[in-house]
Amino acid sequence: MSVHELRRKTGDSSEKITINLGVVDLGQIDLLVQEGFYSNRTDLIRTAIRNQLASHAEVVRETVTRKAFVLGLEHYSRTDLEALQSAGETLQIQVLGMASIADDVSPELARATIESVVVLGALHASKAVKAALADRIH
Repeated sequence: MSVHELRRKTGDSSEKITINLGVVDLGQIDLLVQEGFYSNRTDLIRTAIRNQLASHAEVVRETVTRKAFVLGLEHYSRTDLEALQSAGETLQIQVLGMASIADDVSPELARATIESVVVLGALHASKAVKAALADRIH
């Protein structure tokens, strides 16, 4: 039912974010790029984020364990959800990373089988499925 991917991949497993920085911070970043410490602004920002995540890795690990999150990528296919429905079971999605619900999953099947959704990262699903689960996404 799931694929766990902990390595960084291009394409679907990344999300674009936008940040606002003060001009002094931006100037310092540009100076470090100009001096060759980083190849570009994005390189510095990614490095800074990774360093912060590494410094808090233990807290992340403990929280993932305590809250029973899946770490990485979790994919839910129509077949997976139909099997749950046949068994009369429901699913509580708890993912730190990316959760994806297959494009061929109908909104009705999603509502019948997915009890709640907590995703720290990115949720990929059709607009119709997201709308059907809107009251269950936390």
